[in-house]
Amino acid sequence: MKVILTKDVEKIGKAGALMKVKDGFARNFLLPKGFAIEASAGNLKRLKQDQEKMALVLEKKKGVAEELKSRLDNFSLNIPVLVQEDGSLYGSISEVDICAALESEGIEVEKTCVIMEGPIKALGIYEVVLKLHPEVSSKLKIWVVKK
Repeated sequence: MKVILTKDVEKIGKAGALMKVKDGFARNFLLPKGFAIEASAGNLKRLKQDQEKMALVLEKKKGVAEELKSRLDNFSLNIPVLVQEDGSLYGSISEVDICAALESEGIEVEKTCVIMEGPIKALGIYEVVLKLHPEVSSKLKIWVVKK
């Protein structure tokens, strides 16, 4: 039986995929749980329309991400922090702190976009990768300085 997956199903496929599965699996598991719909002519037409809409939305998001990347390429972020006498921080700087500092500069970025090897625990200059879109990423220079 041919079905169109409406949700990602592990070891079967991703949402929107046209899959051929055994009849019993489709009738007893996929269809009742809402993981798939039957691949009729009407459903295939609707799938094609949905994919076209999704492609337009993704292209628009990519354009916004490219614009933000061009803005961030020559941008450096200063984060003033309190330090102990020996120069170590009273904590650490994480993805949330970087997002908050970017927001104060007028740049909206989700914390899941910030990719760090670990929290920053000392003064200095660091480079952090911002994954703005699956195809667009930018490097951000961060200056951690004394308050």
